[in-house]
Amino acid sequence: MTMTNETPADSAPSTPLPAAKPAPAAKPAPAAPAPAAAPTAVLEKPAEAPATKPMREPQPAKYGWWWGTGRRKTAVARVRVRPGSGEFNVFSKSSKKARTVAEHFSEERDRADAVSPIKLVNMQDKMDIAVRVHGGGFMGQAQAIRLGVARALCNYDPSLELAMRNAGFLTRDAREV
Repeated sequence: MTMTNETPADSAPSTPLPAAKPAPAAKPAPAAPAPAAAPTAVLEKPAEAPATKPMREPQPAKYGWWWGTGRRKTAVARVRVRPGSGEFNVFSKSSKKARTVAEHFSEERDRADAVSPIKLVNMQDKMDIAVRVHGGGFMGQAQAIRLGVARALCNYDPSLELAMRNAGFLTRDAREV
């Protein structure tokens, strides 16, 4: 006795299904462009690529100054540095004469911000710094001076860049109100 899984409904003749529609003909693929002439020589990779960019010889601007610009909020500081006796003068738009950092900034926090890059590399008595600053408040000006001094020192001696970057002095704080 053989068992089938047919039920009486399955054994009844069913109505024929309509014929399936033929599949649409495939469009021919576009012809590939002709290959360019193969190079006759195989280029080899250099044996050893330099790990870092070569250091450029620092060149001062006119009159022996290295420049750096710092910005924070609406304050802008244009900084010049050169080897010298360690003078740090700030020229502001409101006062036409040069003032020291201690005279320009009344807050210790602002004074510390302005001189922190030069202290980081221990060059307080070796560089003359002249800053022209305008706009913003005292805190914004101090942080703009910090960025400008760090950039100018990196222009003077590119080997200082890593120390300045690790301390966060080369990153501009772009927050504004």
